[in-house]
Amino acid sequence: MTTPETPRNLQQAQSGAPARAAADTPAPHDSRARTIALAASLALIAFSLRTPITSVGPILLEAVRATHLSRTGASVLTTLPSLCFGLFGPLAPLLARRLGSERALLALLILLTLGTALRVVPAWQVLYVGQIVACFAIGLMNVLLPGVVKRDFPHHVALMTGIYSAAMCAGAAAAAAATVPAANAIGHLFGGAGGNAWAWALALWALPVALATLVWGVRLPARASHTARRVHVVSGLWRDPLAWKVTLFMGSQSSLAYIVFGWLPTVLRTRGMSAVDAGFMLSLSVVTQAVASLLLPFLLARLRDQRVVNVSALLLTGVGLMGCFFAPLSTIWIAALLLGMAQGASFTLALTVIGLRSYDSHVAAQLSSMAQGIGYLIASCGPFIAGSLLHATGSLNSLAALCAGVCVVSAWFGYAAGRPEHVKAHVE
Repeated sequence: MTTPETPRNLQQAQSGAPARAAADTPAPHDSRARTIALAASLALIAFSLRTPITSVGPILLEAVRATHLSRTGASVLTTLPSLCFGLFGPLAPLLARRLGSERALLALLILLTLGTALRVVPAWQVLYVGQIVACFAIGLMNVLLPGVVKRDFPHHVALMTGIYSAAMCAGAAAAAAATVPAANAIGHLFGGAGGNAWAWALALWALPVALATLVWGVRLPARASHTARRVHVVSGLWRDPLAWKVTLFMGSQSSLAYIVFGWLPTVLRTRGMSAVDAGFMLSLSVVTQAVASLLLPFLLARLRDQRVVNVSALLLTGVGLMGCFFAPLSTIWIAALLLGMAQGASFTLALTVIGLRSYDSHVAAQLSSMAQGIGYLIASCGPFIAGSLLHATGSLNSLAALCAGVCVVSAWFGYAAGRPEHVKAHVE
């Protein structure tokens, strides 16, 4: 039988000798400061978890021309993130068991910095390697963060999930909006080197990752001598129906997100919108996701049962998507705002139910591994099927029907995953 894990902000107060003087015990405001610093550190990490992904799309044509990448190669490049998340995410608990969650995150941040910076080399082979390395690190951090939140903020899971989801969306929006201007500025400053400015613009996103690495490394606590020998084994999770409902909720709503990331600008341009305006609508939608991620926890804090809000988020996602497909172009910005609010809510909800359906941080870490590992493999099918439908039919109606169907399926799994109960798993 295991002893409940103690949050880090209390570990330091309890790790000294029993005879420690009361004056050495941290004051309440010191504990509060540590908690705020931890929350800020997690938000800074989250900011960098989507920048290597959304920085590629706006500058993809320049990269394809410069590296002579084929159409198939370009499609594979855009599919790599969700594919890597699904393939590599399940390795996260193994790494955390060996290094501890804090040091595992530090190692992955270093790897993410290197992978992002590697894209400065203007060759498609190096671009692939850099993207795979970066997405490998992101995939494992995706899995680790819900467990860390459950452990260190057990009474504020929804709030902290909203904060780091919002930071993630903010990073995604910043990379989508700033990569092309950065490339233009680099090309203007360095003249003849402007042909490779796209590569420098991609590599620039290593800077916020390096900052997150520095901040996280500075605040890393000293590891107790017994930590490495403590092993928690979670059993029964893969046989639990609720765990599978959480997993399929994560996968189905994520597939919609990657369809939007990959194909929304194409849909809008096919309808007659300019490239600049289509890109702006995607950025508007992503920025709105951050707002939804911040506001949603205040609603969740008052709800024990998430079924209604889960279903509502997916139905509104469907309404926003249908607006992008069929509403007059003059009103697309309304559809983009609605889509962003709904998708920001659904993503935050999918992450939140991982913590809420788990009774401790060990179960949360394993459920996060299952939900995101399998979920992102499911999500990687979304943009591929969407592209295949568009190529085969040449009509937006088929893609609209696909999105509507996925919304209905995801709403059903969201309803099933929102019940106020815990997965039936055992920690040894």
